[in-house]
Amino acid sequence: MYLDQVELDAAYRVCAVNAPKGAPQIKGQLEDIGFLPGEQVTLLRKGLLKRGPYLVRVGASTFALRQSEARMIAVELVAHV
Repeated sequence: MYLDQVELDAAYRVCAVNAPKGAPQIKGQLEDIGFLPGEQVTLLRKGLLKRGPYLVRVGASTFALRQSEARMIAVELVAHV
């Protein structure tokens, strides 16, 4: 599943960043701001009509992402024990 598909306020873990073939630099930009495999991420808010921008917390930082950027970040739900 991808970050643009997740539920609000639930804990997820970044699995991978999948940038389009025509723009590989986007992967590096997202990784530079903290979207690295294993990092915990939470979707805090979806924009108008649930399309973006998305307010996302990764680690201790909060960022706004476009829907196209959120769609590149593969995540998995963090299991609560």
